[in-house]
This record gives sequence, C-alpha cells and structure tokens, in this order.
Amino acid sequence: MTSNAAEFLRVTTSQGPSGVLLRDGEDYLFQYDPSAPREAEIALTMEKRATQFRSKTLFPIFEMNLPEGYVLEQLQHRFAKTLPMDPMLLLTLTGGQAAVGRVSTHSGNSPVASIDAGVKLESILTWNGSEDLFRVLSARYLTRTGMSGVQPKVLVPEEVPAAVRGKGTLAMSDLIVKSAGDDFPGLAVNEFVCMSIAREAGVPVPDFYLSENRKLFVVRRFDRTSTGEAIGFEDMAALMGKATRDKYKGSYGQIARAIDLFCAPEHKAAAKAQLFDQVALSVMLGNGDAHLKNFGLLYTHPLANDMRMAPAYDIANTTRYIPEDALALALHGSRSLMVARADLREFGEQCGVIDPEVRMGQLIEAAETILFLHQDLLDDDPEILAALRHGVDQFTQSHEQRASPSP
Repeated sequence: MTSNAAEFLRVTTSQGPSGVLLRDGEDYLFQYDPSAPREAEIALTMEKRATQFRSKTLFPIFEMNLPEGYVLEQLQHRFAKTLPMDPMLLLTLTGGQAAVGRVSTHSGNSPVASIDAGVKLESILTWNGSEDLFRVLSARYLTRTGMSGVQPKVLVPEEVPAAVRGKGTLAMSDLIVKSAGDDFPGLAVNEFVCMSIAREAGVPVPDFYLSENRKLFVVRRFDRTSTGEAIGFEDMAALMGKATRDKYKGSYGQIARAIDLFCAPEHKAAAKAQLFDQVALSVMLGNGDAHLKNFGLLYTHPLANDMRMAPAYDIANTTRYIPEDALALALHGSRSLMVARADLREFGEQCGVIDPEVRMGQLIEAAETILFLHQDLLDDDPEILAALRHGVDQFTQSHEQRASPSP
C-alpha cells in the first residue's frame, strides 16, 4: 500500500456505486457519481447533488463506524509502524462489506478479503480451550470490524449449519463478539441480564447470547436482511451531524425530535415509545452510557421512506463500575438519575405513551422476573447484583410514591 493510497476511496451502497471520498489537504470531499441512482444516496442528510460536499471533519456517515478503544489500539499496533493511522486509512482497513450499515468504502489497494468459513455460534458459546478465544477471534477478524465503541469487540462471520441453508437464510451471517477486558469485570453477565430485562419487557432487541464461561457476550447483527443484503443504519450522532467525540452532548428530547424529523410516519409512534422504554430502563438499571450513538434508525435506502427505530442495544449497568454515574444525556436539563426518576412521566407523555406510569410498572415487573430467573449468574458477582438491585428498588420506590394518592 502506498503512502497516499488512503487519499481516495470509492463509496458503494447496497443500491450500487455512489461516488468518491477524497482528502484534499485538511478537507474531506465527497462527490456523487453523476450516474449513481438516487437510491444510492449515502445518508439521510446527504441528498444527491452535482456539487461536492466539503467538510473540515470526516462526514458523520463515515465517521460513525470508525474504530475506537480496543479495536483502534489493535489496528495501531498492527499497522502504525508502516502506515499513517488516520481516518482515511481506518476506512480503508475496516470500511468494506462488513461495516455497519449499507455504506462501504474501498481503495484500489485495499486488502482483498479472503474467503472464510466463519465460526459456529455454538463453538463460541461453549469454548473451553486454553487460548483466550477473544484474542484469537480478534487477531483473525480485526480488519473486518467496521464499528465504533470503546468496549473490546470483533465482528465474526458465523458458520450456519448446512441443515439451515436454503431456508430463507444466508449460509453465513455475522456475530458481534464482545469481551469485558480487565477494566469492567462481569460486563458480559451485566449486559446479558440488562438486555434480558429489555426483551422481557417487550422492547425490540437483536438476538443475543452469553458464553458458558460467562466471559463473552454475543449479539447477532441487525443491519442485514435474511438474505444478507445490507440495510441503512445511522446512529443519532450521525443524524444530528455530530462527531463521535460529541456523543455525550445532547438530550433525550433531541432524540425524540430527530425521530419526528427522520422516521417514516407509520413508525414514529413505535419509535418514540421505544425511546421512552430505553430511557426509562437506563434510569432504572443505572445505565450511564445511553449516549447518542446507542440509538439509531434503520432503513432500506433514503428514498424508501421506511425509517424506523433500530433494536435496543448496549444496555448495561454502569454504576457497578462508576458508583456515582449519571445519565449519558440530559433529561429535561438534568443528568441526575434521581431527578430523572421524577421526570420520566412527563417525558413519557412527550413521547406519546398513553400511560407512562403503567408502562414503568411493566418495566419493573420485567426487571424483577429476570433478576429472579438469573439469580445464579448474579450471585457470582454480588457487586453487579447490588448495583442492579439498588437501581430497581429506587425506581420502584419513586413509581409507588407517584402512584399513591396524596393524604
């Protein structure tokens, strides 16, 4: 790869070639190909036009999936000695067909992806070898992991059993395999329990699994159709034109307004109801990391007008690790979990929830059901259990106080 290979990238979507992404000095430029169909527009906020798009920073639709944290560190370790590690190179390395969403980037000098049989889900979940499975998978699939997030994670192609093939599913899909690392003990169990509460409450979530050794949390990607076609995904930071570094700048009210602006009319009510559920769960479960990038929209392509809320993801208790943690975004001007418990009813009404208190009662019931069901998992990590128990109890107390008539 030459030193200037990452200055020019071809951009494609599921609907065909779109254009080119260029680096011009300190500026980034995107130019649509005149022959590109409107369906190949790359983002909801970047309609096809004859003139170039120019920006001092990388356009949000591309910056959205740049590696962070563990993946970025590993890429730097592998390539930084020979290549300048800048956003264009990161897109060259990780922006291919496996990148999250329908937009992919390609350089003429990009490494050619080898054919890989993938890994069986069962093999990941039942691994008992002497090697660290996550490190093995990371070394093998690092350059196909086009997704953001600081938590150690890797995008692994799944080998689907032959008996399943030909039944409307691909022979191969993708799994997001997440590891906690040493900084966040018990995070796999933590996220598994919190996501289970969301699922029990009827909140849309992707398929997810916990490995038998309780070290890995595995999620099936949700931005592909059953036949393997990539569909559009944009997180709220990208939709609002914000960089990843600004993912904690904003409010849940702004997300509600973005839903009103971008969602298809027939999906707005469900999307805002889900937003309320996710915010309420964050308050109840002590999730201080529900930032702009942890909410997003799915769609076929910009002209399909089928934009809808993506399933809930990345739900975990953070007060286990940061006891005084607060909400990632503001709710009615405050990030305090205590203040938020009192403000949720009003937020629910703003989201069109018919009776927010009834819904919060259902979320409490779901939490109690799952905490009982997975007591064995939580008994092995009393600090996670204590953090979740505290959050649910405080949430329940506030709910009961509001429900009780004043003397």
